[in-house]
Amino acid sequence: MSTNHLTNTRFDSLEINNNLKTSLKEAGFEFCTPVQAMTLPKALMGTNLMGQARTGSGKTLAFLIAAIQRLLSQEPKKNTSKGTPVRALILAPTRELAVQIEKDAQALLKGTGLTMALAYGGENYEKQRDQIQKNADLLIGTPGRLIDYFKQQVFNLKCIDVLVLDEADRMLDLGFIKDIRFLLRRMSPAEERLNLLFSATLSYRVIELAYEHMNAPVVVNAEENEAITTENIEQTAYYPSNREKIPLLLGLFNALKPERAIVFVNTKIDADRVTRYLIGNDYNAQLLSGDVPQKKRQRLVIEFEKGDLPVLVATDVAARGLHIPEVSHVFNYDLPQDAEDYVHRIGRTGRIGHKGKAVSLVCETFAFSLPDIEEYIGQKIKVESISPELLIEPKPPIKAEKRPGHKSNRKGGKAGSHSEGARKKRPRRRPGSGAGPQNNPGSKANEAK
Repeated sequence: MSTNHLTNTRFDSLEINNNLKTSLKEAGFEFCTPVQAMTLPKALMGTNLMGQARTGSGKTLAFLIAAIQRLLSQEPKKNTSKGTPVRALILAPTRELAVQIEKDAQALLKGTGLTMALAYGGENYEKQRDQIQKNADLLIGTPGRLIDYFKQQVFNLKCIDVLVLDEADRMLDLGFIKDIRFLLRRMSPAEERLNLLFSATLSYRVIELAYEHMNAPVVVNAEENEAITTENIEQTAYYPSNREKIPLLLGLFNALKPERAIVFVNTKIDADRVTRYLIGNDYNAQLLSGDVPQKKRQRLVIEFEKGDLPVLVATDVAARGLHIPEVSHVFNYDLPQDAEDYVHRIGRTGRIGHKGKAVSLVCETFAFSLPDIEEYIGQKIKVESISPELLIEPKPPIKAEKRPGHKSNRKGGKAGSHSEGARKKRPRRRPGSGAGPQNNPGSKANEAK
């Protein structure tokens, strides 16, 4: 792995706890990345920060060091409310990101005496609640599950010393703004805590949120003189027709021989179809989307991280939160309709000193997204021609997996789709009946819970 992404700032030169220095050394961290070198000296002095940094830049380690050091150097506030007095709260938009942050924090908390808990939707309800009640100094989680526990008085926010909002732009995109404000308005005053916000993009909504709840944060832009997408990623594009996409994807797999790849698809139905074609053509692939049970999702991510599973086919629920350094290729089977999503997707490769390749299939359906993407990233994506050798005649896909209560259309409809006769009319929602992102099964937020 290249070390060109590192600065000359050493972690052991920072004013941090000796146990924390030891943990960093044991984990193999010696020199700071640019975002760490820019933010840590300020955050360790108690300065509130609003940081912009590309995915994979090392910002998770930056805010974890700042948060842990703050807790070690401050006396806990006197608890006057019901529930566990949480001292540091880290909010993440997705389950995968929350789990990854917790994993990184475990390595840093050794020898500090601090406790930690993790809360996210989908599973382990009682276990997570018990973990928080055992006195969690640092609480990491997604907004929906955290609010659930908060309303039950499992924990309180009156003793907060550190607030971290990670991937703030993504949380707003997923419709969590009301949930975030609900939690922020019930915390200790902003001037009495360290406030850290990190985001790949600093949109107007993100900036507004920061200035409203973070006591005049200082803006730190690690991307100021850099391209939005890293030079470590080689970006190419092909122009297939819709019917050529599967043959071309198989041809690219055959030609590029990716060691570990993520294939991004815009919808769950098409992602399932692509997965079945890859498996039917002798590739070890699995689907990662919002309706995959949480335990299976975690198992797939672990297998992918270890290299036991070489290919993940994913919807945008996986575009963030997967910190896997050795992803060799990202394939955009569908171009995303949002330019920012393109950046987040390809950011799964080329992370922290590694090289990567991002290949996009610019088909008839989603070609309109390309100009916006190129304008956003400030560069033209290299276009490659489709040679006959790249179009492989596919073997049939494996049959769609039958799920409980899932009826297939036996009269030639799409595999895995519901027949018209099996559909039930849903009652209309009345205004104010809770039809927000947390209650809408088809919403992005529902995938992220």
